[in-house]
Amino acid sequence: MSSDTSHADGTGESGGSPAAAPAGATTASPPAGSGGPPESSGQQDGRPGLLRDMSLSAVLAGLVAVVVSYSGPLVIVLAAAAAGHLDKAQTSSWVWAISIGSGLTCIGLSLRTRMPVITAWSTPGAALLVTSLGAYSYAEAIGAFIVTGVVITLVGLTGVFGRLMRQVPTAVVAAMLAGILFSFGTGVFTSLKTAPWIAGTVLAGYLLGKRFLPRYAVLIALAVGVACSAATSRLDIRLDHLELARPVLTSPHFSVASLIGIAVPMILATLASQNAPGMAVLTASGYQPRDRLLIGSTGLVSTALAPFGSHAINLAAITAAICTGPESHRDPKRRYVAGVACGAFYLLIGAFGTTLVVFFAGLPKELVAAIAGVALFGALAGGLTGAVTEERDREAALITFLATASGMTLFGVGSAFWGLVFGVVAHLVLTRWRSRSATA
Repeated sequence: MSSDTSHADGTGESGGSPAAAPAGATTASPPAGSGGPPESSGQQDGRPGLLRDMSLSAVLAGLVAVVVSYSGPLVIVLAAAAAGHLDKAQTSSWVWAISIGSGLTCIGLSLRTRMPVITAWSTPGAALLVTSLGAYSYAEAIGAFIVTGVVITLVGLTGVFGRLMRQVPTAVVAAMLAGILFSFGTGVFTSLKTAPWIAGTVLAGYLLGKRFLPRYAVLIALAVGVACSAATSRLDIRLDHLELARPVLTSPHFSVASLIGIAVPMILATLASQNAPGMAVLTASGYQPRDRLLIGSTGLVSTALAPFGSHAINLAAITAAICTGPESHRDPKRRYVAGVACGAFYLLIGAFGTTLVVFFAGLPKELVAAIAGVALFGALAGGLTGAVTEERDREAALITFLATASGMTLFGVGSAFWGLVFGVVAHLVLTRWRSRSATA
């Protein structure tokens, strides 16, 4: 980072980097593999802090996070737009709104907190809309999006969400992170079945880069993977023309039906399946996320952009882990640059609406899976290490890991949330209740 000072928002929360953790704090210390103890971010040399802390590895981490976002979760948004019978202008405005919202919050929050704060659009929320958007008018959906943003803002600003998250044991948080990333780690090897040359080249490039140029291992893996994809004629990138997106402002219509059918499940899915894991990723990487600032800000931006189609902006988890781990930078204080870079790429792509989406759609899915997997190796190793550090919490952490990695969905809520629930229950049964009965 450019500064070792902690920030405070007047709510009693300490902010910022791993170095700011006070003694006895309930947040996690940096697990092995997450970059270790914070190091100096360099001497003051007269340059602005961001330029001084800039690194190619951090910028690349931001780029990889954006590639993963537009190659996967955005497809669900486009499917929801098709299910809701949105025209091309409305769909382009939707993509513009969620991209601009994600970009502004990434840049603003990363610079404010000096943490790699990665935001994105609600993937489970978009999945919900695939099956429900067609039952309501677009104006009703916009009204539900506005209510969703307002409620999430209030939940964040009151601090209720953060207080609940801080009660979760460190080992359970680390295990949930490992569970979230598990399928991405194995994706490197499952891709060998359908595209052995591409996935194998990515893995080999990463290992050789890790041995000789560790800071640029992911860049080397990406370069050789793209080269192999081109050599095997697997790249299908077409850019006939570039056209700036034109935001479409839609007047909201509020109805009880759309609030029950869209807003309520959207709020629950976004808080439980997105913001909770997003907070956990930052905590497991040794940072102290300021919940009121982060959740409140994303809620406000969601509300402001809802009339243009944004269904929900929230903290990211998977793409966040790409930027919070050691592959981004060995110094945790300088990883916030990855958040700024991620936001800049969001803004660039979002400015063109759907016209740049075809670029990412042309990348082989095996290449995206392999690059995401190797970029997350460090974060996954850190999560696994943190999960087993405390012997008394190992079983609870194991339950959390298995539940999260299973990918199950109950009542429309994803496995990351249920991993937390099962892990906390197991922790209470195996530790707190046991210790109480022993002293009785």
